[in-house]
Amino acid sequence: MAHPFLVKDIAFQAGLSTATVDRVLNGRAGVRRQTEQRVKAAIAELEKQQAGAEVAGRKLAIDIVMETPVRFSDAVRAAFEAEVATLLPTVFRCRFHFAEVMKPAELVQLLDRIRLRGTHGIVLKAPDVPEVVAAVRRADDAGIPVVTLVTDLPNSPRVAYTGADNRAAGETAAYLIGSVFGGTPGHVLVTLSSGRFRGEEEREIGFRRVIREHYPAIGITEISEGHGTDAATGSLAARALASDATIDAVYSIGGGNRAVLAAFEAAGRKLRVFVAHDLDADNRSLLASGKINFVLHHDLRSDARSAFRAILDRVSKAARGGPGPLSAVEIITPFNMPDHYASAKDEIRVVVG
Repeated sequence: MAHPFLVKDIAFQAGLSTATVDRVLNGRAGVRRQTEQRVKAAIAELEKQQAGAEVAGRKLAIDIVMETPVRFSDAVRAAFEAEVATLLPTVFRCRFHFAEVMKPAELVQLLDRIRLRGTHGIVLKAPDVPEVVAAVRRADDAGIPVVTLVTDLPNSPRVAYTGADNRAAGETAAYLIGSVFGGTPGHVLVTLSSGRFRGEEEREIGFRRVIREHYPAIGITEISEGHGTDAATGSLAARALASDATIDAVYSIGGGNRAVLAAFEAAGRKLRVFVAHDLDADNRSLLASGKINFVLHHDLRSDARSAFRAILDRVSKAARGGPGPLSAVEIITPFNMPDHYASAKDEIRVVVG
């Protein structure tokens, strides 16, 4: 039973006498199997503590790579920078690589550059396409842990996914819209930034399932590939409204909400309900003013904490139970925004049936 620890330290950890531990370590007779197991468990725990001590106080540089609109990348940056302070004495230095739109080849080139330059870990929000999965595999082969953020790459060797349960989020959106409609017919415009993101696809699947099974009088029109930017998303929304006069609600999965609202206003169309994702600066303002009705939000600081923990586990070669559970999905209204209160200027009618 090879180990680098003093007998007295093992005895203290195991809650046994030094004489008993000495008998176990030297394979002497008359030792119960249960006692042997306690000594082995104590040594394993000391190894974990040693690994933690080795990483404590270290400076670790990680790279956060995201294809996402600026309003969301700003929120992610704030969450990671705030959470860094809670990890002392381990110091994380976060290098951010954000772009609103990236071709897969550009994203792969960036991931390969990071791998060749060196990093202690990568946090990645990227489309689920073969080229990106292959780049993640190359990073993992090089000993670099990759954690996916808010949208997963389940067929890659990423060490963890951190974020919300996206399918449950979509189901929640369907429930909110169906409750507002109260069994009456309606038509929802579902906006995706891109069909390449697994997280957005999961939200849409959950939304469609609940609408189909519980609110069959509600129709769905989908727009995609606006990449969450106002200009492209607004144009897609305007075309959808021009082609279907019955659209009277929005489930915004992919963002660009100001542009979607502008398209409704330009077309002279009224909205019965608007459900969005993420309490970024835009959505906070729109929610407070009554322009949108609900925001489905999850704690990005919790996501950052889970990502840091997963990378620390890999760097220290410890197994502390993984990155933790998925973030809880919260329903935010104008009246329960965290650290902020605002009265809705427009009345919000919610009928729960």
